[in-house]
Amino acid sequence: MFSTTIFAQGLPLLLHAALATVGISLTGLLIGFFVGVGVCSARLSPHRAARMSGGAYVFFFRGVPMLVQLLLVFYLLPFVGINVSPLVAAISTVSLCSASYIAEILRGGFLSIPPGQIEAARMLGLSPLDMLRRIQVPQAFRLTLPSLVNEMVLLIKASSLISVVGVAEITRTAQNIAASTYRPLEAYVAAGLIYFVICGVLSLVAHAAEYRLQHA
Repeated sequence: MFSTTIFAQGLPLLLHAALATVGISLTGLLIGFFVGVGVCSARLSPHRAARMSGGAYVFFFRGVPMLVQLLLVFYLLPFVGINVSPLVAAISTVSLCSASYIAEILRGGFLSIPPGQIEAARMLGLSPLDMLRRIQVPQAFRLTLPSLVNEMVLLIKASSLISVVGVAEITRTAQNIAASTYRPLEAYVAAGLIYFVICGVLSLVAHAAEYRLQHA
């Protein structure tokens, strides 16, 4: 029988762990966005070497599961003499992996910008960096916001993988509760509910922001 007592007792621990999940995911998304802008720019570069480098980055990080990437960062770096904490390994992996997906999302947004705007910016004497900062990124962000929201929600759910390196996020905490109480159902139902609420709130906030951008 489902125990509401175990369910209620586990919620405070899981809510505290949710702060780690959200913090790691949003930090990874923010860093990944800036890295993604750079990778996207490389993918759209007129220079073949830059395009190949950007393509190789996307090919690797989209082709290798994030769990394997996490284990590589966590175990490979100490092997070559670079010791990192589980938290640093988790944020680094989430950032690098999300950047590959964000780069492709933004590339679609950049390609949707009318070429006349870029030509006009060049005639006004704007540098490539100024065009990227003032014209391309803001418009690409608006055009791709629904896809970026979807990536953010997927990233929150994929963050459960970082439990394998011992970071006390939602899934790891649920595993600990299940192991100590021998009641896995209550622990994982509570964890699933918290994931559902987090993703739902983020989606609502993002859709509200999308509506305001479209009607600004």
